[in-house]
Amino acid sequence: MENIIRIKKAAFYGYHGVNSEEQSVGGKFEADVDIYTDFSNAAKHDSLHETIDYQKVYKVLYHLALEQKYYLIESVADKIADELLNKFAAIEKIAVRVRKNNPPLGGMVDCVEVEVIKGREDLKI
Repeated sequence: MENIIRIKKAAFYGYHGVNSEEQSVGGKFEADVDIYTDFSNAAKHDSLHETIDYQKVYKVLYHLALEQKYYLIESVADKIADELLNKFAAIEKIAVRVRKNNPPLGGMVDCVEVEVIKGREDLKI
């Protein structure tokens, strides 16, 4: 059975971007994570120990978003996907979306978003 746990709009303030201003002033970023797993036993037994603790997932997201400056949000999303697949064996597939709000594109744009989708077979060894 395949189930999905979703974390939506996890917000953080980060210093990611190509421009020096983005890396020094920073900006608001958001992340969504879709975790494909089987939580049928957890649901049946009402047991947190039989599913993926999304508080722990959020801590990984938050830590990675603040740990290092990246030029590209593509790199942030890829790093998050790899780290979550490595830390949580019950994740079969993951989709990570990272949004940069008010990107400096020379015009009015709400956000730019990238998405990374990976399965266990995509982990870099």
